[in-house]
Amino acid sequence: MMLPIRTMTSNAGRTITFSAMGFGAAPLGNMHRPLPEAEADATVRAAWDEGLRYFDTAPLYGHGLSEMRLGRTLRSLPRESFVVSTKVGRILEPCRAGEEDSGIYVATPQLRVRFDYTYDGIMRSLESSLGRLGLDRVDILYLHDIEAKCHGRAGYEARFGELFDQGGWKALDELRKTGAVTAIGAGVNEVEPCARLLEQADPDIFLLAGRFTLLDQSAQGLLADCQGRGVGVVAGGPFNSGILATGPVDGARYDYAAASEGIRQRTQVIADICVRNGVSLPHAALHFALMHPAILSVIPGGQTPDEVRHNAELFRRPVPSSLWTDLVSAGALSPGAIVAAPSSAASHLASTGQKINANR
Repeated sequence: MMLPIRTMTSNAGRTITFSAMGFGAAPLGNMHRPLPEAEADATVRAAWDEGLRYFDTAPLYGHGLSEMRLGRTLRSLPRESFVVSTKVGRILEPCRAGEEDSGIYVATPQLRVRFDYTYDGIMRSLESSLGRLGLDRVDILYLHDIEAKCHGRAGYEARFGELFDQGGWKALDELRKTGAVTAIGAGVNEVEPCARLLEQADPDIFLLAGRFTLLDQSAQGLLADCQGRGVGVVAGGPFNSGILATGPVDGARYDYAAASEGIRQRTQVIADICVRNGVSLPHAALHFALMHPAILSVIPGGQTPDEVRHNAELFRRPVPSSLWTDLVSAGALSPGAIVAAPSSAASHLASTGQKINANR
């Protein structure tokens, strides 16, 4: 069953059509646990069967594993029937066993990461990603993690220097102009680099993770600016890396770390209001992420076919508009976060056919 869609047109005049819910492929990179190849294949196939047509990946995710696993299934599908994005800014290089430094990803290939946002780094990264995916092109190319949270303040400034002084943005623009990719932007966890790129460059799209959720609406101003300038946004991390899916249970995670007591208490307040409105916490989290008209797609991850099917089922099921009113009244949501409050974000998309045009 196909999901509702939104479309955008890049600065190069090419249109991309997104399923309102997409598939975040980070879990395919052995996030927290080794994933059998058959299970990875079945998970991607489940996403396709549920009508998801937008797939996002990156070299970081499992140090190439996510791209290889995602590409294996996508190659069997008609190329014009899906949209795929990957990311640049990290080069994977061979290393000695034990030097992979792969963080939350386990049992990765014997590769380590080197950051590189220069012209040559962008071009090399894309070429390597296409090889792992086994595709002749990707639709969207995001600068990955070009933010202070990842590099520190001094490192962040240095990376932006690479991007603009050593040809990184020039490379992205060339790829867009020649049609090698359709749209360019950034995939980050912070608002600041997106705002900076809006000011200094001409991005088409951002993938912003965790900053427009039931727990964090710090992207409100950015979303308004993007809407005004015709720049699309993909909402990543709708569960804030875990707690909005699991609830405030022992071991709940928020932004890739153990959730604080304060976050757990706020989550419980939101969960209680959800229950009073007849919906679950993850159900509300998925719908909230698409409340803003600047957002093209929401991309929860999925590590099993059942997780993917469950997310799709929640997404198709409407939520009452009273939920948003109650959350605002209780102080659990910023009043400005509710730009439009349809009874169901998904059905709203189906009825409006919203088009975001990035031509300026």
